Amino acid sequence: MTGTASDTQYPERPRRARRLGIAVLVCTVPALCAGGWFGWQALADGARPSAAPPSAAGSPAEPTAAFPEPAGPAPASSAAAPSPSAPTGSGPLNGRTVLLDPGHNPGNAKHTSEINRQVDIGNARKECDTTGTSTNAGYSEAQFTLDVAHRAREILRQRGASVVLTQDGDRPFGPCIDERARIGNEAKADAAVSVHADGAPAGAHGFHVIMPGKVAAGPADTTAIVDPSHRLGELLRDRFQQATGQAYSDYIGKQGLDTRTDLGGLNLSRVPKVFIECGNMRHSEDAQHMTDPQWRQKAAEGIAEAVTAFLAAGS
Repeated sequence: MTGTASDTQYPERPRRARRLGIAVLVCTVPALCAGGWFGWQALADGARPSAAPPSAAGSPAEPTAAFPEPAGPAPASSAAAPSPSAPTGSGPLNGRTVLLDPGHNPGNAKHTSEINRQVDIGNARKECDTTGTSTNAGYSEAQFTLDVAHRAREILRQRGASVVLTQDGDRPFGPCIDERARIGNEAKADAAVSVHADGAPAGAHGFHVIMPGKVAAGPADTTAIVDPSHRLGELLRDRFQQATGQAYSDYIGKQGLDTRTDLGGLNLSRVPKVFIECGNMRHSEDAQHMTDPQWRQKAAEGIAEAVTAFLAAGS
């Protein structure tokens, strides 16, 4: 989650005091998680730290080992740049490069000192990354985002695109939010989508797309990408809803869209980029959707359709 982004959100998120000496807040009671959400939802690149709660009886869940943390890879700060996945077909995306940014990392919770390191996002300094959220049954946002990114990658490759993932379950933690932006910049991506899920109070429902606002400070300059990113964001909102039937968020943004200037993944991007919060993992219906592989396939199709339409329009 971008914090709800990510992400990674209430109508302009309030500035928040720095964390009170805790690297990761472990929520053992869903009600406490909901109550605390309002105070720290914009923690790091739109993502809130939250450990997976105990599984609830009868709740949908998937094995947490779906994307196990691999042993012994290089630290995030020295990892090699990701290689693009070559096209597997020919179609409307021939010659195009797409960045998919699966939010968070299953190993982040084991590397709290590394992900709490502050990085420069232009108009502020924020944590390198956060742990993300999970459903009440323990299905993590990091698992969800990587699965959806894998599915979207295959669709895009079949249409002729080269696809770069910021991480593929192949690093112990991260990458940091500034590196996530840099990967897209260095790949000269034609479009970039950061995939997230939210951890809002249990009554909050729906999805929203986060677009960059104007930032020109330090290493950040979104001047050239604001307009194309907003076009991509509107297409993503429309195509995602058509593919999944998911309602617009009823707790943040307007008509499924939100603009933010506090997310490093957007501030530091030099290529058109948006975040999507695919739903609220704490809402029972949204969680049921996100733990369903068939729904995740629909989510991936919505993302791929939006990217295809954006690039086919000459963006």
